[in-house]
Order: sequence, then C-alpha cells, then structure tokens
Amino acid sequence: MDLSKSIFLFVLFLSSLLSSQVMASTYHDHYLKRHGGISKFRLINRRSLIDCPVDNPYLSINVSTTSPLPDESYVTVTVNGVLHPDNFQWIAMISPSNSSVSGCPLASLNYIQTGDLSNLPLLCHYPVKAQFLSKDPLFLNCTKKICHKKLGNDCLVHTCGGSVTFHVINIRTEIEFVLFTGGFEVPCVLKRTGPIRFANPSAPLYGHLSSIDSSGTSMRLTWVSGDQRPQQVQYANGKSSPSVVTTFTKEEMCSFANIPSPAQDFGWHEPGYIHSTVMTGLQPSSTYTYRYGSDLVGWSKKIKFKTPPVGGSNELRFIVYGDMGKAPLDPSVEHYIQPGSISVTSAINRIIKVNNIDSIFHIGDISYATGFLAEWEYFLNIIEPYASRISYMTAIGNHERDYFESGSVYPTPDSGGECGVPYESYFQMPVSGRDKPWYSIEQGPVHFTIISTEHTWSPNSTQYRWIEADFLSVNRTRTPWLIFAGHRPMYSSTHSLIPSVDTKFRNSIEPLLLKYKVDLVLFGHVHNYERTCAIYQYQCKGVPRKGKNGIDTYYNSNYTAPVHVIVGMAGFSLDSFPSNVKGWSLARNSEYGFARVSTTRNNLQFEFVNSTTMEVRDKFRIVK
Repeated sequence: MDLSKSIFLFVLFLSSLLSSQVMASTYHDHYLKRHGGISKFRLINRRSLIDCPVDNPYLSINVSTTSPLPDESYVTVTVNGVLHPDNFQWIAMISPSNSSVSGCPLASLNYIQTGDLSNLPLLCHYPVKAQFLSKDPLFLNCTKKICHKKLGNDCLVHTCGGSVTFHVINIRTEIEFVLFTGGFEVPCVLKRTGPIRFANPSAPLYGHLSSIDSSGTSMRLTWVSGDQRPQQVQYANGKSSPSVVTTFTKEEMCSFANIPSPAQDFGWHEPGYIHSTVMTGLQPSSTYTYRYGSDLVGWSKKIKFKTPPVGGSNELRFIVYGDMGKAPLDPSVEHYIQPGSISVTSAINRIIKVNNIDSIFHIGDISYATGFLAEWEYFLNIIEPYASRISYMTAIGNHERDYFESGSVYPTPDSGGECGVPYESYFQMPVSGRDKPWYSIEQGPVHFTIISTEHTWSPNSTQYRWIEADFLSVNRTRTPWLIFAGHRPMYSSTHSLIPSVDTKFRNSIEPLLLKYKVDLVLFGHVHNYERTCAIYQYQCKGVPRKGKNGIDTYYNSNYTAPVHVIVGMAGFSLDSFPSNVKGWSLARNSEYGFARVSTTRNNLQFEFVNSTTMEVRDKFRIVK
C-alpha cells in the first residue's frame, strides 16, 4: 500500500471514531444516533489514572456472597463508610480480576480507536459493566447512616452507604468489583473486593442450535466451556456425539497501521473453548431432548428441541430480525447497549413456548461486541432460552466483519478488530469455507439464499458467482418460495450522512433478483421496519391489492419483482423516518420488534410484531 493510501485510510479511520472531537456537530449527532456514540464509559480505559487524595479509614466494599459464583446470579455490592456521598462514586465489574488499575504502560497512540487521546488507559482490561452508587436511592441522602465518633449525644463523624446489584454470568475468569470516585472523567481507585471465582469455570454453557443442511435430520449444537477436552451431546434417548473443540486467539484479531484494535487490546477476553457437534439420525419436524457436557465438567440441563421441516415439505413458520445485540439485565452501563433487545428476546421466548415456530434467522449485527469479547457471552446467554430449542441461523453484518485492510468491502472499524473470527466460531453455519459466510438452505417450501454484504459481491467475484449458481439450482416445484437475505439493504427511506444503501451493491445484485424471480428480500442494518412495493431500480413494478380481511396482498402468479423488507428493529436504538418518503415505500414503523412468517406452498404471510405490546403492526401476503 502506498503512502497516500495509508494516509487516506488513517484519516478516514480517525474521522469514524473521533467524531465527537473532530467532526461538525451535525455529523456528531448523527453518529451518536446511528452507532450508539462514544459514551463516557466507553472511554474509561483511556483516562489517566490519578491518585485518590482520600484518607478514609471507614471505607469498605463487600459482596453478597463469599462462595464461588454459580453460572448465573445477581450479586449485590455494598459500600459503607463513605464520608461525602456524591454522583461521582461508581463500581466496576472487572475480569480478569488481576487486571492492572495502575495504568497500562502503552503509548497513547494505541488508544485512538476509542475516541480519546488520554496518555494512559485506566485498566488493562475493560470493565465488563459499571454502576454509579447513586443508583441506590438511599445513597445520596445518606439514609444508611452509621456514626463512628460521638461526643455525648452528638455524632462527630458519620458515614453513608449504598448497594447496587449486578447480573453476573459465568465468563470463567475471576471477577472483581472496584470502587472508584471521580466519575468516568477523572477516576481513581478507592477500594476493591479482591478476586471472586466461579464455582465451575469449565461448565458447558450457552448451547445453541443450527441446521447443517436441508434434510431436517441433523442439527448442529454449539456451546462454550473452559475445558478443552472433548465433551459430548446425549440426545434422542440413547444417542451421543462427541464435540469438536476450537478456540480463537488474540493474534487472530485485526489491527490497523500498528494500532491495536479493541479486540487485540483492552477488549480482549479469553473465549475459552467452543465445542460443536452434530446430532444425526433425527426426523424432520420432530421433538427430542438433549443435554451436553461431560462427567468431568458437568452437564447442562435436559433441553427439549425441535427439528425444522425438510426442504420441499408443505409448511414453514420462522422468525426473522436483524441488529439485536444485548442489554444488561441490571442498571449497569456497558460498552454497547441495544435497548430493545430485552423486550425482543423476551417476546420471542414467549412465542416459542406456545407457538409452532420452526426456526429463526438473525441477519447481521449479532451481538455488537465489536471487540469487547466478554459481551459475546452475555449475548449467547440471552438467546439461549430459545436458540437452544430451534434452529438459529445467522448472516454476518458489519459489526461482525468490517475492519481496515481485512478483506471487507467497507473500510470501517465496525467490528472492533474481530474481523468475523468470533462470529464464525460461535455461529457455525453451513458455509463452504473460512471467511466465506454465505450459504443456502431449504426449510419447508422455502429456499433461503443467505449472503454477506460485507464481502465482495461485484460481478465475477466468488460470492457473485455463488449467488447465481445457487439461484440456478433452485427447483421451484420443490421450494416455490425463494427468499434472499443479507445485512445491508438496497432500499431505505431513512436519511443518513453515512449512507446505509450502497448503489454499487444494488446495481450488482438486483438484476439477479429479478432474473431468478426472488419473491422476498430481507435486510437489516437500518434500525427500523420498512416494506416496499414489488420493486426494481426504484420503480414499483407491482403493488399489492387489498385481499381477505384488508391485508395487502402481492399476487406473484404474474411475477413482477421482489418485495424488500428491512427488519433491523430488534434491539439497536431506532432510526426515524423523514416526513416525505418515496412512493415505493409502503409501510414504515420505528418500533422494536421482529417479523413472523408463515408459509405454505402457495401463500406467504408476513407480520411485523411489536415486542412490547405483541401487536401486529404490519401484515402482508404474497400468493401464487
């Protein structure tokens, strides 16, 4: 790479991440809205640590348990002996617990990616989460008052206390709670609890299922453990299968121009070992039980799961969404929070318990860990109640893959240096090879073509040739519905200074969609819900008519063009719509939720469900 290109990319790199310091206020507001911003907590590693000028013999910090921690719990941290309670005292949960709180001896240039130019980081390891003591409503008004010195009936010295509760899951490494003052801007350490270990760091956890082919007779199970020895899944009343064990290392993460990414630096957390195995000899559309683990490390609970329908059969019911991520189950702040994710996961869990859902498709921006590796496990934890019961299929997004000079189409730091490695480790889809995250699969009467918008899709590229070959292979008698899905959309009404729609992508791939009569196109990336007419090159080639019960119905017996739907409303802060939109945009909604789709051989019914009210906010049909 020549010098001019290096300079250009470096400037682009800085402008993406230092928006709060170097860009105009309009761009800054937009960046905060689209990317969650660079919060004060997100910058905490980059703050120079100062000495706490505090001499307080009364100060103490304690936790609600002295025993090793279970796999999931709520831990209450209590601080007593505070002489002057204020809004600047906070508690961080840190892991590994041996992380330095005296500052890491690395050059400040290494930390440009956080958007802060402080000379030293606060911690070698990023705090997993943090809470201000003022979250306890009794703290600031000193309701929990203790007198330490009296003169007669008068108290000469009294102190105050407060408690906050953290949701803690087993991430294997010891954790520690550290009390700071000075807020996130000028923090210094006051007190720390000492290391707290998990009872079973090798426990088998966070199991989730995926399909390996279109037969419905085999299911992949993937889980995480601190133990590298093979484990097994026991299933279907007597069958078993050993696990294949993999992991990934810090060296596999990406960096740019000798500047360590979060994934290689302060965001790194040892991933343990990823176990994966395939359950075979199953019947499609059938229910079984399984458990995974070993006698050495313990076993998961018994879990009931369902296989998807075989490709070519008559019916399929699936859920689809994008851009979900996770949010804390306590009042903590974290590196990246997707506020709608809790309501969406809760709603889906309720639906799967009572409805006949066959599979889930999550089309990009999976966990939003973006280089802070412990957050992958919090994501796996929140989807486990349903991802362990039905097939959970995924597509890669910019926040899993994109990084400078890593082979991604878009030169942004959106993955935080992960470059798809954790994603492909945790979600092992039926792809053809490493860093080729595109695949197809058939379930019921639907052929799904899942692509990567983050890898080259230009004509004659490997992925382009694969897409056309996959379309050519579809037997519309066997699977009358052809659904195409990826992350970045071809159409969106949402205005953006950082464009969400890439004209080159649309111009390259859209002719294939029309040529091979794709019925439905699903995308995320834009954080709302939007449905188009049957569209090609910004022209409505067909519009729905009001069918039975007043539902918009597209009649594909006389095919005109595919219908595009954005389903990026599953967690990330929502994008609004402009007051004026083009005629091709038929339905828009900026609410958290997911899509529920039911198909027979001649009818596809699509519903957008609000995850808070469970109200269907948009419904349409495509019929043949």
